[in-house]
Parts: sequence; C-alpha cells; structure tokens
Amino acid sequence: MTDWKAIILGSLVTAGLTLALGLAIFPLFFLGPLLGGFVTVYLISGKEKEGAIHGALAGLIGGLIIGILSLLGLGIITAFITLLSASLGDIAGFIGALVGVFITLILMLITSILGAIGGVLAEANMKN
Repeated sequence: MTDWKAIILGSLVTAGLTLALGLAIFPLFFLGPLLGGFVTVYLISGKEKEGAIHGALAGLIGGLIIGILSLLGLGIITAFITLLSASLGDIAGFIGALVGVFITLILMLITSILGAIGGVLAEANMKN
C-alpha cells in the first residue's frame, strides 16, 4: 500500500527545492527531485520495496506543483511566456499557454525520473 503522506511531503520537498535552486543556482535544480524521492522512500522506511515507484510519484506530483506555480507567475516558465508574448503580439497569449503546458509536461517527466533515482538511492542506502 502506498503511503500518500510521505509522497505528498516528498513532492513538496521536490517543488520547494527545485524552485529555490532553479531561481538561485540554476545548475543545481536537479537536487530537488533527487532529495524529494529520497525523503519519500526514507519516510516510508523500508516498509515496501518499491522505491523507484514512490520516488517517481513524488517527482510527478512535485513537477505538477512546480508547473502550476510557474504558470501562475512564480517561476522560470512565466519569464519565457512573457518574452514570447513581447515578440509575437496578439496570438502570443494562446501560444504562450500551450508552451507553458508543454514545458510543464516535460518538467513532470524530468522530475519523475529524478525522483525515481532518488527513491532507488534511498532504498539502496537503507539496505546497508
């Protein structure tokens, strides 16, 4: 059975760290999903042997949170949509929204993969 409290906490860690590191020190943004997946599996504490799945779920939900916050105006996606709007004119709002959704989907995929890696690392760490 999946521990949703641990997954939600891991996804909040993923979203918070990724946004903070993405805005402050961009090359370190990948640490957010890794630590989010690690925290999720660590909180489940070895009850189940599905670290990759739990880490991926935390990354997926964390990526969705990041995408929603970015589309609402708190992130890198907003800056890109603003630049696109300035260059395209009237149709830019619609195209900007489509680009924002596309970037959010890619971000969800990336954070899921990194969260799964973090989950596997946590599971391997708990075996020792």
